[in-house]
Amino acid sequence: MNQSTTRMLSRVKAMYLYIREKGTVSTTELAEEFGITDRTVQRDLNVLEHNGLVTSPHRGRWKITKKKVKIS
Repeated sequence: MNQSTTRMLSRVKAMYLYIREKGTVSTTELAEEFGITDRTVQRDLNVLEHNGLVTSPHRGRWKITKKKVKIS
């Protein structure tokens, strides 16, 4: 796996854990917390959403789903 892929996967995992800890968060809050652009946040959230790990009940707001996850 190349370095940029590893960095992205680490960020996605950290983002998931952050959302799980905080409850519901905004895209802007995630961008500020991780020091990345809103567009990068959206791409990362798309990965999590595609895998059924997060949902957006209100536009721009995100929370985790009830899907079981094993964090390693």
